[in-house]
Amino acid sequence: RMEGFGYYTLPTGTEYRGSLWDGMFHGKGALYLPTGGGYRALWDRGLPTQGKFTFIDGLDYDEEKWLYCDGYDRRFYTEICSGFKPPGIAQLTNLDPPKIIPKGCYDCGDGFYNPKTRIVVDYKRKFLRNA
Repeated sequence: RMEGFGYYTLPTGTEYRGSLWDGMFHGKGALYLPTGGGYRALWDRGLPTQGKFTFIDGLDYDEEKWLYCDGYDRRFYTEICSGFKPPGIAQLTNLDPPKIIPKGCYDCGDGFYNPKTRIVVDYKRKFLRNA
């Protein structure tokens, strides 16, 4: 079984970097998502005891004091950090510049879903999965 400090890549492409004990995440370690962002935590026999999720754009998730995109302040995180665009230039997503969604498709976070083919492809048009 794996023990000590190491790297482990899950079948989904998520990578763990940190301490391992008896084949489990144990001690300080982080999960890095293939699309960006990650989860740093203190692990105890494979379970996180305390941790923090950071989105790809650097926004930290806080379960107790989550104020992002609430009913009072609906700005994107990039607008909070960099300010608003000039009048007449709309910002429709947090990404700047946004991904160009092919006509008739839907953005699903890790790629585009085409309802005609029922296939999800990544942003470089590589097959991901059937829907």
